[in-house]
Amino acid sequence: MGGGSRHRPESPPKQSLRERFVAMRNLPPFLRGVWQTSPFLSVSTIVLRLLRALLPVVTLYVGKLIIDEVTHLIRAGVLHGDLSAWWNSGDLNRLGGLLLLEFALAVGADILGRIVALIDSLLSELYANTTSVQLMEHAASLDLEDFEDADLQDRLDRARRQVAGRSSLLSQLLGQAQDIVTIISFAVGLAVYAPWLIVLLLVALVPVFIGELHFNAQSYAVNYQWTPERRELDYLRMIGASATTAKEVKSFGLNRFLIDRYRVLSQSIYRANRTIALRRAGWGGLFTTIGTIGYYAAYAIIAFRTVQGHFSIGDLTFLSASFRRLRTLLEGLLVGFSQVAGQALYLDDLFSFFLIKPEIFTPEHPRPFPHPIREGFVFENVGFRYPDAERWAVRHLNFHLRAGEVLALVGENGAGKTTLVKLLSRLYDPDEGRILLDGHPLAEYDLQELRANIGVIFQDFVRYYLSAADNIAVGRIEAREDVSRIEASARRSMANEVIDRLPKGYQQMLGKLFKGGVDLSGGEWQKIAIARAYMRDAQLLILDEPTAALDARSEYEVFQRFKELSHGKTAVIISHRFSTVRMADRIIVLNEGRIEEVGSHEELIEKSGHYAELFELQAAGYR
Repeated sequence: MGGGSRHRPESPPKQSLRERFVAMRNLPPFLRGVWQTSPFLSVSTIVLRLLRALLPVVTLYVGKLIIDEVTHLIRAGVLHGDLSAWWNSGDLNRLGGLLLLEFALAVGADILGRIVALIDSLLSELYANTTSVQLMEHAASLDLEDFEDADLQDRLDRARRQVAGRSSLLSQLLGQAQDIVTIISFAVGLAVYAPWLIVLLLVALVPVFIGELHFNAQSYAVNYQWTPERRELDYLRMIGASATTAKEVKSFGLNRFLIDRYRVLSQSIYRANRTIALRRAGWGGLFTTIGTIGYYAAYAIIAFRTVQGHFSIGDLTFLSASFRRLRTLLEGLLVGFSQVAGQALYLDDLFSFFLIKPEIFTPEHPRPFPHPIREGFVFENVGFRYPDAERWAVRHLNFHLRAGEVLALVGENGAGKTTLVKLLSRLYDPDEGRILLDGHPLAEYDLQELRANIGVIFQDFVRYYLSAADNIAVGRIEAREDVSRIEASARRSMANEVIDRLPKGYQQMLGKLFKGGVDLSGGEWQKIAIARAYMRDAQLLILDEPTAALDARSEYEVFQRFKELSHGKTAVIISHRFSTVRMADRIIVLNEGRIEEVGSHEELIEKSGHYAELFELQAAGYR
């Protein structure tokens, strides 16, 4: 989050009318997704909407028949005397039947509307849930590199928003299909009496359609342009009102800074949207006025022809009401179509995210993972540079991590220790050189099996707001029901001492996010996290500064136990405390991404090199 004033993003890109129509290509895959979500609900809503589509014109025509019948009865002079006389004469039978029919149509339309709304809401929710799962599954398949790319984060954020935001598109599309059927039925009725009315109507409504199409595309362009700022707003909301940040925000008095920052940023986005909204309102008012003029011109002509005797009173009612409804439906259809075109643009964000393919994947015919690992891992001239970075994170790495060996990585911040670990666990692939496992490149092994045999606990491990048992079980989630394994893992990391003090023991919810949760200290959380590595029971264990919040004695005890319990396993540890590092069989000293020294603690001290210098600096701090 940068300081100072933010430059307003450049003007939203212009989109041609053709490009806006091209976006409609997103609708078929969207509808296929809806159909696959629930064929039964999809068929149900289509059938019921078809019935609803025909009800308006039928109801209006029945109303015309009622008016004509009343006019006929008045002219025939049969409406005299009291109600019982009218009823007994039978003259009201046709009128009564028509009134009952109109009542039944009205009730039927209301019931159908409620059923359709219910089905649409269920279908939309199912689609949103299904698409959310697909989004999570696809995100899980992407590379770590993707999640560290700001542009992809913008795309992911837009995709997440579209999962929920586009669920209403289903109702809109089905509603438009229903309106089209209704329009056709009204158009047939008008064509019988006055086909020229339809031409007049279309001429009046075309400007409304083009205007809405234009401004929907403009709104999309603005929202697209401001995606990074919207993500920052979400971030500001989170750190400004979160239990995890409350202590530091209050201690440093950051509330006013965060609030002011949010206000400035939100106002910038508001101004960008306001400009589009004002233009839409202005032009929309003008186009609506044109449509109203067209309607009343047609209404005047129909009235004049009725006076001339060309139409009956019922025809006048039917035609004027049909024209008004047709105008409203066509206007809604055209505007809705432009809105659908706009929403189809947003669907690009969702579907384009699904097109992102991982670069790290399992080969078609993977090599069986060795059980046990015999030779270990070999780095052959390995180099890696983060995307868009000028400096190599690591380069010219050549070393052998032997099976059953405990290897320590030492170096100052930015030396490349964590990058090396990410390469070893194949979260990244090298840009230069290769990494071998038992003589074969890592890329030849099944990716999931490789990671299943590597237990990594990073310094920035995740604090899951789940039960204590589940916090440990995530190390091998398929063994979540294995209580004895969870408890054994806790004992190995000394997390059992923490859990035994919790009110509900292993079933205690951790963290303050949910009611009844209990928060832990940093050191207690770290013991829980280390238990995950034991839960995994992997052949290669990697601890990347996971004990930073522990005091020196606790860290020593944790690593002492780690070395004892990892006997026969291959292990890599990263720590800034040399009392821990010296436990390793061998130590690699990294400096600016390159290996500077290799050896045991005693050997490196004797060399009086970089390692000895760092050791002396730390030892001096304890004197």
